[in-house]
Amino acid sequence: MTFKTIMVQLDVDTIAAPRISMAWDLAQRHNADLIGFCAAEPHFVMPTGTDDQAATKALWCQAEKIEGRLNCLREEFLSTVNGSNRASWRGEIGHPTRQLALNARAADLILTGSPAVDLIVDHHRMLDPASLILAAGRPILVASETSAPIRAESILIAWNDTREARRAVVDAMPFLVEARNVVVVSVNRGNAAPPDDVADVERFLARHGVKARSEVLDAHFSEPADLLLQIGRENAADLIVLGGYGHSRVREMTFGGVTRSVLRSGSLHRFISN
Repeated sequence: MTFKTIMVQLDVDTIAAPRISMAWDLAQRHNADLIGFCAAEPHFVMPTGTDDQAATKALWCQAEKIEGRLNCLREEFLSTVNGSNRASWRGEIGHPTRQLALNARAADLILTGSPAVDLIVDHHRMLDPASLILAAGRPILVASETSAPIRAESILIAWNDTREARRAVVDAMPFLVEARNVVVVSVNRGNAAPPDDVADVERFLARHGVKARSEVLDAHFSEPADLLLQIGRENAADLIVLGGYGHSRVREMTFGGVTRSVLRSGSLHRFISN
């Protein structure tokens, strides 16, 4: 498997240049096409006593401002890629997460930024990465908060024997085969013997040309996510690969503790499949 097309998501209200540069560098290193994407939708909470005409005017005003911002982002994107015929732009008026999930059909990999840590987030203008992971049908690469280049020279695989984790390992293969250091980490929560399945993962990776080693961590007195991130720091990992595992399949799915904690940690790049 290779990444033939990468789609980079931009937020309408945030600085775009670092993420565009990161995505273009990644696309060039993988000889992939790059699609720039941004979406936002007008949203008006009608105050008491406001008539329909005033509400409609406010929505149109918001839509015009969004259109203007999308045009600016398009110009910035095309300027960064120097007008390359291997790069294209998609800007849409619509819900950011839903529109990106629909457009994900055009790419092998979606690159986005770290989730907002604010308690109140306007998802009419900002992406919800957790919902995107569930809906896109594509692996999601959540960039670190530092916007450091995605080298993926040292990779940590957070392994639990779930469908999502298996999918993540396969989806991340273009990164894994190029990495100089790959560690498969499984967490023993104390209610079972250390899992033997990591040996199967090592052998699977070896057959694909990936030299990996494994570690089984004891989580008796620590949070599994903290242990994973600690091992990541010890191995100077710049990418963690994990499955977007949750406890239920309802629409507003709650992620398991490890996935949720790692998604919120912006210290390294996160490659997540569902």
